[in-house]
Amino acid sequence: MANDWLLLFPEKVRVLLNGLPLPLLAKVEEIRVREGRPLEINYSGHYHFLTGSGSLTQNPGEAYKPSREDTHRLLDLISNHSLYTMEEELRKGFITIPGGHRIGLSGRTVLSGGGVEHLRDITGFNVRIAREIPGIADSVLPYLLERGRQRIMHTLILSPPQHGKTTLLRDLARQISAGSREGREGSRAGLKVGIVDERSEIAGSRRGIPAFDVGPRTDILDGCPKAEGMMMMIRSLSPDVLIADEIGRLEDAEAVTEALHAGISVVASAHGKEVAELARRPGLGGLLEHRMFERYVILHRTEAGLTFRILDGQKRALLLISPEERLGGERHA
Repeated sequence: MANDWLLLFPEKVRVLLNGLPLPLLAKVEEIRVREGRPLEINYSGHYHFLTGSGSLTQNPGEAYKPSREDTHRLLDLISNHSLYTMEEELRKGFITIPGGHRIGLSGRTVLSGGGVEHLRDITGFNVRIAREIPGIADSVLPYLLERGRQRIMHTLILSPPQHGKTTLLRDLARQISAGSREGREGSRAGLKVGIVDERSEIAGSRRGIPAFDVGPRTDILDGCPKAEGMMMMIRSLSPDVLIADEIGRLEDAEAVTEALHAGISVVASAHGKEVAELARRPGLGGLLEHRMFERYVILHRTEAGLTFRILDGQKRALLLISPEERLGGERHA
């Protein structure tokens, strides 16, 4: 059902959120619950506190402050009343729940061997609402197709956090996997897609079953580290296209290089505002230096919505797609 994520919250917080206007509720991206501190929401890049009467405010002194009972109940709900079974998630600092919603956690870390073993005394929650937007990749995908339309070019999607990288990846996976039957000139066969979904956000899998439509010819490695997962895919699942979210480590770059040398197309995302920023990163810098990517898609959020800027492998502008143009035409750079 719509907005079923509201059921994640304890009754008092749920009532306040449910009192928001439906158009605004449909845009909510994050809800931050901090014990004894103001309840905060984020929608379309706007941050507001939520008062005890369910209205928005910029004044933290007017905001509802979740109680210990609220945070304990929230932890109970998101862990399905069995926190001890989620030790691995607690070590990573987040829990992914059915629907692909991810909940970042803050509290006291317990260390072992110099690393984080798990979290305790959890009093902070960042609930990120996952949504699928079928068709968001419509304007982008044609520029990722090689002449002949049967190969996806190696592509890196770039933006700051919460600008829509994962949502775009999800729809690209669906469309690449499904193919297109829009007539002889526009027809395109579906390809085998492999998703390495380290944080269970792209497909939103639960017990191996994706919550989102990622296409009929798609295989998913859920909860698997990206580098290791890409190598597993290459060895055993023979994908035509590999998809991974938020690459950046040296081992990620090595796995991407291995995939490209194996003739597998890679569509990945990374944090950043411009391609030039990536050159200074140990992992991604080498991929850029050797021109491994044939396309760059840069996302930028404006008041009107998402803008897509597409560059070729030499970082030359090919296309700028504004929110209005996504619904109508396109503007070539």
